[in-house]
Amino acid sequence: MPESMPAANRSTLQTFKAKKAGATKGHKLLKQKRDALKGRFQLLLKEIVEIKLVVGEALKDGSFAMAKAQWATAGDDIAATVIERAKKPSITMKLYPDNVAGVSIPVFKLNHDVALDAPAQTLSIANGGAVIAACRETYQKAVIALVRLASLQTAFFTLDEEIKMTSRRVNALEYVLIPQIESVCHYITQEMDEQSREEFFRVKKVVAKKKAKLENERVQLLKDAAEAAAATPGASLAPVAPKAAALPAPSILEAEAKKDSDIMF
Repeated sequence: MPESMPAANRSTLQTFKAKKAGATKGHKLLKQKRDALKGRFQLLLKEIVEIKLVVGEALKDGSFAMAKAQWATAGDDIAATVIERAKKPSITMKLYPDNVAGVSIPVFKLNHDVALDAPAQTLSIANGGAVIAACRETYQKAVIALVRLASLQTAFFTLDEEIKMTSRRVNALEYVLIPQIESVCHYITQEMDEQSREEFFRVKKVVAKKKAKLENERVQLLKDAAEAAAATPGASLAPVAPKAAALPAPSILEAEAKKDSDIMF
């Protein structure tokens, strides 16, 4: 028996059949998981393309609004004034998990506290305040789009890694593990068939030798009886039927041989 192969018996065969059933079921479930992840992956890719266009337009509008605000305030440094007045951020993000086919995907949620925008609303009221407010709203829309894009990009990369890992598992089961288990089952089946043939041949030879031995004993008994009858005076006149009756009959010998063969099996 090869060193890498297990013992060829029914218990081992049942164990490997159970392993094959589990591996086949796991392969089917992993394929379904991979298909679900790929479907969500394609949807994410489509959404990312769309949101990137939105982000590009929003940033372009924000840059144009910032230029108008700079022109309306006669070249004053608006950014320095905004940073000076900003104490707490009015826009924050929280991370929430999303589940896709058993895979946890991070999702960014934007929270906007309007009350914290009060210091910025009174910026340059007498000199271009409306233009600055419009610029702030434009950039706020751009930030919302950027947060959405960041959430989609993070989910995209997470799904990409999970799909690669799931595909490796599916390929390992399909092309490595299941063929190995099938090879072991085939080897055990062949070995068990060979053992059955060897046992049948051995028992057949034992029964044949037993029958030959019984036949030789019967022939020897008949020969001894004939010699004893020939050595006794007047044997030609005396019947030899009682002596022959004491010898085992062929039918009895065959019955004993069949009984011995049944015991061997």
